[in-house]
Amino acid sequence: MSEPVITEPAGWINLPDVSEKLGVSISKVHQMIKDGELLAVRRDGIRQVPEELVANATVLKHLPGVLTVLRDAGYNDEEAVRWLYEADPGVGGCAAIALGGPQAREVKRRAQALGF
Repeated sequence: MSEPVITEPAGWINLPDVSEKLGVSISKVHQMIKDGELLAVRRDGIRQVPEELVANATVLKHLPGVLTVLRDAGYNDEEAVRWLYEADPGVGGCAAIALGGPQAREVKRRAQALGF
């Protein structure tokens, strides 16, 4: 069996920049991460958020639900990032990109299937 192809985020945003982009305090960004509304991982020693997960001035609508399902299935934050960026032609590229479009519900359904 071959290893899954993992794509990378288009870019990474540090937490102060996420705060500015969302128009909320840095404390609120930390709370969003703690509450599972947003995903941040360490890159080069700095907690960062994949660029695609923060659309315009909001967090992708279905992201918190998908993160909850992934955590319930035993995924840690690094594993969740890998799952979100694993190549998946069935949703048009990868789950992270699909969450911003019409395939978002399919991504959520696929995440729910991981728990079984």
